[in-house]
Amino acid sequence: MLEVERPSDLKAYEGKEVGVSDWYTVSQEQINKFADATGDHQWIHVDVERSRKEMPGGKTIAHGWLTLSLVPRLAETLYKVKRKSRGINYGANRVRFTGTVPAGSRIRLRLKFKSVEPVEGGVRVTNEGTMELEGRDKPVLVCETIGVTYD
Repeated sequence: MLEVERPSDLKAYEGKEVGVSDWYTVSQEQINKFADATGDHQWIHVDVERSRKEMPGGKTIAHGWLTLSLVPRLAETLYKVKRKSRGINYGANRVRFTGTVPAGSRIRLRLKFKSVEPVEGGVRVTNEGTMELEGRDKPVLVCETIGVTYD
């Protein structure tokens, strides 16, 4: 794990890959909870029996937004700013759902700091994230997300 003292120290890693997270299993229980939280109960996500019969691979699939929401969770395992007051989500420039994540499968995040720009009281970091699915060459998510970390 990359550890730096202050947010401004991230500038030294601009343009570099931060790392690759450990594998993370996306469970049917997590998919169901996400469906409840968002109101998206489309059968391809929550109907295990129907998916067994009608979906390629015979499994339900995670919501694309669930996969995207796991980016911060996995990113926090890759780097740490020791002396920071807070961090906020600033948004996204680009998000593409390039593959499906079947229930019970494992994903991991590959993260790169695209840019690190000073802002009042901290830095704005633009990340390039690629979510990989175990056993598949093509990523299931590519995204450019932005966060601000304050001193």
